[in-house]
Amino acid sequence: MPRILNSIRAPNGKETNSLNHYWWRLKNPLNIVLNFIVIEITKFMPSLTLKRIFLRCLGMKVGKNAALGLGVQFDIFFPELIELGENCILGYGATVLAHEFLIEELRTGKVIIGRNVMIGANSTILPGVRVGDGAVVSACSLVNKDVPAGAFVGGVPAKSLRKEKRR
Repeated sequence: MPRILNSIRAPNGKETNSLNHYWWRLKNPLNIVLNFIVIEITKFMPSLTLKRIFLRCLGMKVGKNAALGLGVQFDIFFPELIELGENCILGYGATVLAHEFLIEELRTGKVIIGRNVMIGANSTILPGVRVGDGAVVSACSLVNKDVPAGAFVGGVPAKSLRKEKRR
């Protein structure tokens, strides 16, 4: 399944990048500040239950028993576009983005991390990606396309490291 991204093009004739054009128009800057504060607090919060509660308050869908390691960074502009499945684990310093500012455009996309998924430490998940149930992403990986259920992927960009498990 291909990535589904929404795109906003920069106005023609502008000589500056999309971040300069749009960040303050996307959402109320006060909401972005609130998102930033809540996400920063959850990065270092020892209670997994409280992390899940705080992130749900930002509009994220967080499944039962989702475990978020120390320093996990979520998108501060669009946390509501992120879904974490039940019993998933996001390792130390993982990053989940639902938007990307490019030179000529802004892209947003829903990120869905399935049930029983493990995302390794310091991995990055880009906008519009779906990680299927039971998949494993090795540490320090860049996930820029969908990961099938049961797959084991890793690297930059992430590639299959073994065949998918049969269920």
